[in-house]
Amino acid sequence: MNKNARLFVFAAPSGAGKTTLVKAMVERFPTLRFSVSYTTRKRRKDEQEGRDYFFVSTEQFRRLEADGELLESAIVFDNHYGTSRSQVEKHLADGHNVLLEIDWQGARQVRESMPDCVSVFILPPSRQELARRLQARRTDSDAVIARRLGEALSDMSHWDEFDYCIINDSLDLAVAEMATIFGGTNQANRRDNTTLQADIQRILAQP
Repeated sequence: MNKNARLFVFAAPSGAGKTTLVKAMVERFPTLRFSVSYTTRKRRKDEQEGRDYFFVSTEQFRRLEADGELLESAIVFDNHYGTSRSQVEKHLADGHNVLLEIDWQGARQVRESMPDCVSVFILPPSRQELARRLQARRTDSDAVIARRLGEALSDMSHWDEFDYCIINDSLDLAVAEMATIFGGTNQANRRDNTTLQADIQRILAQP
């Protein structure tokens, strides 16, 4: 691996705005490489094969796991997701920083395999705003949205496993905070920042 290349791992509950922030970072840093995950879920209308995900069958996914091709894998809302080990290793060997967009379960596996990675957890500013964003996407039924909201609290309880946390209230501010994390100059979003910890506890305590 190229010692100058870093692996950045981003995770968040569904609806926190992780995908939007990741796309903003890829646009801001042209040399950054986004690792495209495998998934068994159905492709949405605005998604492209090979750009957003590699869409595979359950049988294909299990074969990838058996062959050791997955750096991490997880089941999220009854669908399998996984990161290509060879893709990540190639980008790093070529000297490119790599960005993974995964869930907290996958992030935990990546940290075990690659402890030098930089992990970032993204939270919504409130549960109410999280619900609004999920409803605004118009991609899920009311039952699925209710399930996602229920899972979100469990997901957010793992924030303290990450190196940094970002509360995504303002997109411009969140992008700026992420840029300083990439630059290695961010202190305000470190998980041991007491002000940040208080803000996160306020979000978690909301009814």
